[in-house]
Amino acid sequence: MARTRHSASRDDLAEVVDDGDPRFAIPGAQALSKGLSLLTLIADAPHPLPFSELGRYSGLPKSTLHRILQTLIEYRLVRVDEASQTYRLGTRLFEMAHQVWSDFDLRSAAEPELLRLRELAQETTRLGILEGRDILIIDQRDHVQAMRLANGVGSRMPAVVTSIGKAMMSHRPPEELQRYLSSGPLTALTPHSILDLAELQREMDLIKARGYAVSVEESALGVSGVAAPILDHRGEAIGAVSISGPSFRLPLERLHALGRDVIEAARRIAGNVGETFMSISTSVTPSHAVDHDVRCVIPHSAFLAESPHWLGDGRSLLWVDILAPSVNISNLVTGDTRTTPLGELVGVVVPRTSGGFIAATQSGFRVLDLPGGDMHPIAAPLHMSGRRFNDGKCDALGRLWAGTLAIDATPERGALYRLDTDGVLDEIEGGFHICNGLGWSPDNTRFYLADSGRRTVYVYDYALDTGRVSNKRVFATFTDSEGMPDGLAVDAQGHVWCAMWDGWAIKRLAPDGTVVRSIDLPVPRPTNLAFGGPQLKTLYITTARIRLSATQLAAAPLSGSLLALDVDVAGAPVRGYGG
Repeated sequence: MARTRHSASRDDLAEVVDDGDPRFAIPGAQALSKGLSLLTLIADAPHPLPFSELGRYSGLPKSTLHRILQTLIEYRLVRVDEASQTYRLGTRLFEMAHQVWSDFDLRSAAEPELLRLRELAQETTRLGILEGRDILIIDQRDHVQAMRLANGVGSRMPAVVTSIGKAMMSHRPPEELQRYLSSGPLTALTPHSILDLAELQREMDLIKARGYAVSVEESALGVSGVAAPILDHRGEAIGAVSISGPSFRLPLERLHALGRDVIEAARRIAGNVGETFMSISTSVTPSHAVDHDVRCVIPHSAFLAESPHWLGDGRSLLWVDILAPSVNISNLVTGDTRTTPLGELVGVVVPRTSGGFIAATQSGFRVLDLPGGDMHPIAAPLHMSGRRFNDGKCDALGRLWAGTLAIDATPERGALYRLDTDGVLDEIEGGFHICNGLGWSPDNTRFYLADSGRRTVYVYDYALDTGRVSNKRVFATFTDSEGMPDGLAVDAQGHVWCAMWDGWAIKRLAPDGTVVRSIDLPVPRPTNLAFGGPQLKTLYITTARIRLSATQLAAAPLSGSLLALDVDVAGAPVRGYGG
């Protein structure tokens, strides 16, 4: 599992610095060991700590703690945020990281992972780098039972037709990628090679959002592969690792199931450095038995189903699949689903009271015509490059609220927006990690918003007449074992129902933020919730299968399906866009 700055709990921190650690018994090393342990405590803290908390968790006397901190500051290993009086990692560590990467031996670091992946997939594994407009294979491990691939170590192929090349190019800066794609004619190796520049750009964005690239007979007929980029400390691709083999053994479904495995291998090769914010880890089985009242109403294999909305016809649920971009309308009576593919990542679609639909997509807010899928722009944020919309809902007066995140889930790039019924767009707040589930109390005096990256749901005071939020405070926080708060819905009693990504559950929270009920699910990644049914007493749950391994999917085969649960309290009504 990749390690992030936010992986340590408060209980863990109390054990980081311990005078009983045997390292402190090494003659002359006590002060050094305490300093390094304190540095680790600062690095692993879920948020920057003030002096008092550092003293509490380290157990060091104030005078000793002060001396060690001053020494770390003098060497620029730690810095003080003057505004908050908290301690953070210093810039000297960044300079050291540059030196580590300058001496990084990619081929040696990748060898164990190439061997591990080879045995896992029983197929050929490869390591490649980008050179100009080509990828160069610098290592390859063939499985004894696998088909030997013609292009081995030292071979070159056009980057745009290979999973390795596409994985690396997806992490190029947008302007550099545009120059690359426009710098000369692209070469097709098979009828499946993608040469259209607009389609390639969409492919790059999709790869960055998924975390891996697939190539289905784009470089050679009968050969398919999946690859993930190896990222350095700046999030730049220095190589990519892939699994390749005959298409009949690597159909598209299996390629996607192996996506998580190549992401994990790429992170191990990089020493768990670089981009580590995209979730790939989850327990294989839930910690409790699945609640017997939960049922599957629409079997599906959605990558990332999101933003469910109960339609006024009394039998249909509207939802999107973000990572196989599409709008879906599922008939809960017949079990049929009508799918409309879209040409860009889509986070939310809601009906429009004047007819048609409004979508929040990768490029902004758009009028959407179904079933054709034609879209026309309404408004767009100024800075959407590298970001996408993620979730949204309309308030009681028909304003559409929606949040964004970085396509690669880099923290603090998410923002919350409000689209008024006259088409005017306002940015409400920025700096979120993953701006996610939102909703309002039944009396419209409270607004709830989840930041999944911070494992926190916030609550604001809400003024319905003006659409203004104020007095932001924490409503609820969750531990690693509980999962991340994702989409949410509010019932008529003002309780908040929240989907717990990687938590195998949904939770009901009282107006004071206390968890009053937890429902265990047959899938690890519920994404969002919507009340529906004749009396709004059925809770519909969208789910995801993205970045789950084959083993995890075998344990949770309903991942990507729509689930339902009958509840005693009706949901608060949710309306469409009033423009």
